[in-house]
Amino acid sequence: MKYISSIITLAVLVSACSGPTSEELVKEENAAAVSGWQVDFVDEFDTFNTENWQDQMIWVNKEDQCYVPDNQFNTREVSEGTLKLRVIDLGEKRPCDNISKDGKKHHDTQYVAGRIASKNRKEFIKGKWTARLKVQNSGQPGMFPAWWLLGALNNEAPVQEANETVCWPMTGSGEIDIFEHHSDGGPDHYAARAITSLGYCDGGDWQALMLVQAATLSEYHDYSVELLGNDIIFRLDGVEVYRNSKDEDQFPEPLFAVLNFAKINDSPMTQNWTMEVDWVKHEVWK
Repeated sequence: MKYISSIITLAVLVSACSGPTSEELVKEENAAAVSGWQVDFVDEFDTFNTENWQDQMIWVNKEDQCYVPDNQFNTREVSEGTLKLRVIDLGEKRPCDNISKDGKKHHDTQYVAGRIASKNRKEFIKGKWTARLKVQNSGQPGMFPAWWLLGALNNEAPVQEANETVCWPMTGSGEIDIFEHHSDGGPDHYAARAITSLGYCDGGDWQALMLVQAATLSEYHDYSVELLGNDIIFRLDGVEVYRNSKDEDQFPEPLFAVLNFAKINDSPMTQNWTMEVDWVKHEVWK
């Protein structure tokens, strides 16, 4: 009887240690199926949704154009499922009410443009931001379209919340450029970077953490950045093109998204300037 009892005890122990049951395996498979990036915000630009975006009129980087609201002069058109941001040559100078962060009024200019931000609409800590976009006629002098992120505590216009008091690029007002085409380098390339804060207002290193990447800008591509822990990972059409890893967390703050088309110098325009955006989304890691 002792022998039989020992066999039974051994069988029970083997069964208990033999691995997960079929029910447990199903649960594990279901958990794996829903792990990874989960979309928590997407705008496919069927309309201009003011719950997601606001026009942003601001004068920065000594830009030559004037940002205007409400699709004035066709600078921010939403049609046929895409957003079109344009720089428009009006042919003659007009007053501009854009103000710089140090209170200076923009000079009169014949160029107007569109800029939108998800500030105080859609702001997220970490995660993955992606936009599918294209830019026609890249490489023209002065052309400066961009898709980027900025810290939600930034003290530049519009200031709408009491905690928006942090100067660029200090923590709370940090900047990540996901796609930025500076035409000085010619057509069909863009820059992706994290701005390195030098520890004081307006102290930012643009070059230290920058990638210049080739791409056919007239064709749609997915431009994204992932913030996972301390890593900042840039992707083009889902393929990693650049990774910035540091010991410290550079961007602990909520970030909002900006899409704009600027004119960075006074060169004359010879063709139309349009950045067309198919969609924008944010994802969270599960």
